[in-house]
Amino acid sequence: MNILGISAFYHDSAACLLRDGEIVAAAQEERFTRKKHDYRFPEHAIAYCLQEAGINADALDHVVFYDKPFLKFERLLESYIAYAPKGFGSFLKAMPVWIRQKLFMRELIHKALPDYKGKMLFSSHHESHAASAFFPSPFAEAAIFTADGVGEWATTTIGVGTGNRVEIIREIQFPHSLGLLYSAFTYYTGFKVNSGEYKVMGLAPYGEPKYVDLIYEHLIDLKEDGSFKLNMDYFNYAAGLTMTNGKFDALFGGPPRQQESKLTQKEMDLARSIQVVTEEAMLRSARYIHRLTGMRNLCLAGGVALNCVGNGRILREGPFKDMWIQPASGDAGGALGAATLIWHHYLDKPRAIKGKNRLQKATYLGPEYSRDEIKAFLDEIGAPYTEVPLEEIPERTAELVASEKVIGWFEGRMEFGPRALGARSIIGDARSSSMQEVMNLKIKFRESFRPFAPSVLVEHVADWFETSHDSPYMLLVANVRKERCRWMTSTEENLWGLDKLKVVRSEVPAITHVDYSARLQTVDKDDAPLYHAMIQAFYNKTACPVIINTSFNVRGEPIVCAPKDAYICFMRTKMDYLVMGPFIIDKSNQKPLEKDSDWMREYELD
Repeated sequence: MNILGISAFYHDSAACLLRDGEIVAAAQEERFTRKKHDYRFPEHAIAYCLQEAGINADALDHVVFYDKPFLKFERLLESYIAYAPKGFGSFLKAMPVWIRQKLFMRELIHKALPDYKGKMLFSSHHESHAASAFFPSPFAEAAIFTADGVGEWATTTIGVGTGNRVEIIREIQFPHSLGLLYSAFTYYTGFKVNSGEYKVMGLAPYGEPKYVDLIYEHLIDLKEDGSFKLNMDYFNYAAGLTMTNGKFDALFGGPPRQQESKLTQKEMDLARSIQVVTEEAMLRSARYIHRLTGMRNLCLAGGVALNCVGNGRILREGPFKDMWIQPASGDAGGALGAATLIWHHYLDKPRAIKGKNRLQKATYLGPEYSRDEIKAFLDEIGAPYTEVPLEEIPERTAELVASEKVIGWFEGRMEFGPRALGARSIIGDARSSSMQEVMNLKIKFRESFRPFAPSVLVEHVADWFETSHDSPYMLLVANVRKERCRWMTSTEENLWGLDKLKVVRSEVPAITHVDYSARLQTVDKDDAPLYHAMIQAFYNKTACPVIINTSFNVRGEPIVCAPKDAYICFMRTKMDYLVMGPFIIDKSNQKPLEKDSDWMREYELD
C-alpha cells in the first residue's frame, strides 16, 4: 500500500511516501530547485519519493493533500469582505494565483501525476500537523499542541492522540495567531517573514524585555489557559500586503527597520520582548493542555514548535513527563502528517510504536549518494581528492576539526526538516573562541549575532548541559552546565548589544549563546553511526564530546542536497575541507570555479 502525501503553494512545499505505514522517503522541494522555501508544486520531491520507493505513479494507492483549499479560500474571502475596502489591493493580487493554482488542487495534482488513477484526498491543515506530531512519536497516547500562522481557519489547536487516532478538541481561529504575532515582529525588526523568525529568536538574548508590558496592554489579551485574542487595530496581515500598520509603528516609535540596515538596541529589545510573550503563551497552553487531557506526554508541531527556546521551557517547567516534537514542524511536515492520516484514519490501520526516532528514521529521509556517484561527479569536474576507507573517515575528520579546520560534511541520507543533523552539515571545533565569527562571516555570510548549535554525543549530554533529555532534532535549548562556564567580569557584565559577542563564556564558546544556552542536537550511534563515530574520535583526542554543527548552506540558499550542491557551496566559501563519502577534498588543492564550464552553467540554470 503506497501513499503519497503532498504539501504545496504556501511555503516549504514537500512530498512524503508511506509504504504499509513505513516512511520510505520525504523531502522539501527547495532542496532540488535550490530556491529557499520553495512553495511551488513539489514535482522534484515527488519524483525523488517515487524513485526511492522504486515505483511509478500508477503504483500509488492514495494521494493526499495536507489541507483543504476550499476552506482556506472561504477564509480568504471572508477576511477580505470583513476588512473591505482596505484589503482590495491585496485581494486583486491574491485572486489570480488562487484561481490558477490553489483552488483547483485536485485537477492540478492529477495533471502532475497523469498515471495515477485513484482518488485525491484532502486532510485539514492542523489535523495534518497533529498527525505528524503524534503518529511518529514514541507514545501510545499523548496530548497534542499545534500552533502556526494559519491553516484553513485554525491557528492553534489542542488535541489528543490515542492508538491510531488523533482528535482535535480545542482551537483558536484566524486572525488570532501566535505565529502571526511573532511574524509581525519579525517583519517589524527587518527580517523576512516565514524565514527570519529564528533570527528574532537568536537576537532576543541581546536585548531587554522592555516592551513586554506594551505588548500585553495593546496587542494581545493572553488568558491563564493560554488562549488569546489579538487587537487587530495594530495589524495589517488579515487583508493587507504588510504584517503591521501605522498604529503599530506609532506604538513602538517608528517605522519597521529596513532589511539589511544596522541592527540597534531597539530591535534587540523588541526581539527579547516578543520571545518572552511567546514563551509565556506556550507555557500557559502546556499547563492547560495537561489539566484538560490528563495526559503524561506532549507532542508538538506547527511553525511555533520550531521555537526551541519555548520548547526547552515547556520541557523544564511544564507538567508533562516527556515530549516529542516533529522535526519538520512547518508546512513541509504536513505532507508526512497527511499521509499518516490516510493510513491510520482512512484505512484504519493499526499503529506501530518504534521508539523515539525509529519510525521517522531520525528524519534521515532524503536522497543518499553512493561512493560511485560521488566519484563520478568529482572525476567529471576534475576535482582533486583523497579516497580513504570509509571506516577511516571519522578519525581523519576529527583530526581536521581538532586543528580548527572548517569542514563540509556530506554523508548518508539528507535530513527532512529545516535542521542539518549531521548528514548535510558544516562542522567545526566548539572549543575555539574565534570559530563563531569565522563561520558566520566567512562561511555562512550571515549576521554575526547568529548562534551556532552543538552536536553532542548523547551519552555525554548531561556532563556538558543542564539536561539529560535527548534532542536528536535540534529543537530544544538547554543551558551549558555551570562548571563548564566562565563567568563574566564586572566590566563584561556591563556590555550591551552585540558587544556581548566578545565574551568567552564557557569551555565551548563557539556554541554558547550570550545567555549561556545552546540549541542541542544529541547524536545517537544507532541514528547516525558515522557522524557519532566522528564525534567520538574527536572526544578521544580532546576529551570534548561537543562540536559545532550548522547547516551546509550559505545565507539565502537551501541546505545542499547533491554532491554538486555541496562542492559549489564548499568552493564559494572559506571552508577548508569537504568530506563526501570516503572522499576528502582539500580546498588548497582545488582550482577556482569556472563559471563558463558546462556543469557550472547547468547548475546556474537549475
